[in-house]
Amino acid sequence: MNVNKSIVLSLGLFIGTLGVQAQDNLINSIKGNASDNSKAAFQFTDVINLENTPIRDQGSTGTCWSYSGNSFLESEMIRMGKAPVEISQIYTARQTYIEKAKNYVRLHGDQAQGEGGQVHDVLTIFKKYGAVPKEVYSGLQEGQTRNNFGEMTPILHNMTENVAKSKKPNPNWLQAYTGVLDAYLGKVPENFSYQGKNYTPRTFADQVIGIKPADYVAISSFEAYPYYESFVLLIPDNWSFESFHNVQINDLTDIIDQALSKGFTVAWATDVSEKSFSWRNGVAYVPEKAVELMSAAEQAEMFNGPKAEPTITPAQRQAAFDDYSTTDDHGMHIVGTAKDQNGKEYYTVKNSWGESNDYKGYMYVTKEFVRYKTISLLLHKDGIANAMKKKLSI
Repeated sequence: MNVNKSIVLSLGLFIGTLGVQAQDNLINSIKGNASDNSKAAFQFTDVINLENTPIRDQGSTGTCWSYSGNSFLESEMIRMGKAPVEISQIYTARQTYIEKAKNYVRLHGDQAQGEGGQVHDVLTIFKKYGAVPKEVYSGLQEGQTRNNFGEMTPILHNMTENVAKSKKPNPNWLQAYTGVLDAYLGKVPENFSYQGKNYTPRTFADQVIGIKPADYVAISSFEAYPYYESFVLLIPDNWSFESFHNVQINDLTDIIDQALSKGFTVAWATDVSEKSFSWRNGVAYVPEKAVELMSAAEQAEMFNGPKAEPTITPAQRQAAFDDYSTTDDHGMHIVGTAKDQNGKEYYTVKNSWGESNDYKGYMYVTKEFVRYKTISLLLHKDGIANAMKKKLSI
């Protein structure tokens, strides 16, 4: 290989790796927004605590959407009276990457690539490819304990970029793409044994998990679109161009509250890049004063106890989305509510970054933060109040 080709290949791999490292960088930056006395300064009391499966660790991957979406399905199993099973998050991600790659090539490369997705992708893949238990397909190589896509992702991206640039794609490109997934994550079993019975991914999804994708509703809220109608959410990770029901800003929390009160958890896609979202402290809120205008002393006190918040307007929410202040960073799972020592309500949120924070993998997020920074919600239609269902024609 000549020097120029070596430089080009190295640069391509470096750029691809930056995308893979984005999630790790995000976690590390959020860990930095911390106050050592935060946990002692908050006193949370559970109000609603819906059953959910154990905290997971997505490793060095951008697959939060798959972890949160499958955690949501596991809680749905519990709600339906089934014994939950840990659904393979990597199986869901792998099949999503195949579908994203097809779209990317069909659009001649005019679409974002990356490991990201939306929580509704879990249902899309469930419907088309079924599901498998994690014990059958973990995506881990021998000796690995955490998934790491740092080497695999840039290879996949370079492949699809080259295919999209060609004048006439070789029909075998997808076979080559799938071969890379097989090499790094392992081949998907056509049949497998689980608890003494044989299944395919399709029969396992239908017989063991047993959810019906058509029963689930995607919700968002943006002033730029007509309320109570459907619209295509214009974010890079909505690669399948799915539609969402558009509701008003206060409807977001009303819908979550109604669902939780009826025993339904909610999958949540949101912006976590704000300095008022602290993973280590396990708290997220909207400060009255912009963080960039705070003194160092004020920033140091951000998580030393409950704080007052402003009331966010629809215009502020829309503006933050339009100027990229609100970004589609992360997927999590809302599993309950709690109150602090002043009686203020928060949502209890399950994350997929392991148990390294103050609340062993959970967070407490204010309703104002949810109204301001939510990208989308996913929940069972029966968790929605009848009056809202009527407005949305569900």
